[in-house]
Amino acid sequence: MRAARLIKMVLLLQSRASMTAAELARELEVSERTVTRDAQALSEAGVPVYADRGRAGGYRLVGGYRTRLTGLARSEAEALFLSGVPGALREMGLEDAASAARLKVSAALMPSLSDASRAAAQRFHLDAPGWFAEPRTPELLPAVADAVWDDRRLVARYRRGDSDAEVEVEVERELDPYGLVLKAGVWYLCARVADHDSSPVYQAHRVYRVDRFTAVEPGAERFVRDEEFDLPAFWEERAEQFARSILRAEVVVRLSADGVRRLPYAVDRAAAREALEVAGKPDDGDGWVTVTLPVESEEVAHGQLAGLGPDVEVLAPEGLRARFTDDASRLAALYRRP
Repeated sequence: MRAARLIKMVLLLQSRASMTAAELARELEVSERTVTRDAQALSEAGVPVYADRGRAGGYRLVGGYRTRLTGLARSEAEALFLSGVPGALREMGLEDAASAARLKVSAALMPSLSDASRAAAQRFHLDAPGWFAEPRTPELLPAVADAVWDDRRLVARYRRGDSDAEVEVEVERELDPYGLVLKAGVWYLCARVADHDSSPVYQAHRVYRVDRFTAVEPGAERFVRDEEFDLPAFWEERAEQFARSILRAEVVVRLSADGVRRLPYAVDRAAAREALEVAGKPDDGDGWVTVTLPVESEEVAHGQLAGLGPDVEVLAPEGLRARFTDDASRLAALYRRP
């Protein structure tokens, strides 16, 4: 533990001209007294750490000293490629590995490039979760992430929703965990059920919400990864399939020119674009367009289309039109009050 801290201290001083005891204590997560003792230990070991006294003082390396302890461990190198998503790194338990990797890279750079990582961090940041939703880190995510990195088979218990019975049932699966995806603050595991008999049913990759896992147990066995598997392409295809699968109903609406412009922001964007392309030109000179739109349900469509206000008229189904008629009557009564 102390040896790793001493190495980190040397790398920190190598990547910067000078650091105060307080700065080192914060980076190393120790007290300033421990920093003083560590600096003394390094000096006794032959590392030229020099302490500048006074208010503006601090610690620095003398004579352009450079250590060669900059080799990246595999986990650090892998984490480095994810360093633009700090929240995801933290949730997967890789924050320390990424920090060590960035530090080693900074220490290995020429002095003129030593501020490269800080400059990039000041200019680009990824905030993955959506607005107005508090993201929750699944408790079992670090264990799942470890299995993904290590190509290690998992025995997992999973809460699976049953749409017919409207209940959740818990099932156990032995999974080959291929990859993790963070979508709008929700973690998903792309995995394949462990192939015990080469049956085609075991060959298909599936998607599991990590927050639905109730238990995961890494197995002793590693699986052989299919090198042809393309995680981004797989996710794009599955996401599109999912978006289309939930659009089980249809509504017919008339839209003003402003309604046409706003429709893709109110409902599924791809479905809106396709429906508008099929609809073509306006019905008449007033600029309104009749559109047949796939939606999840009447209830969901009511909430989505209500945001378009007077720029949409529902023509069918009759039940949805009745909802909007009732909305209009209640609004008219509300605004007629003195």
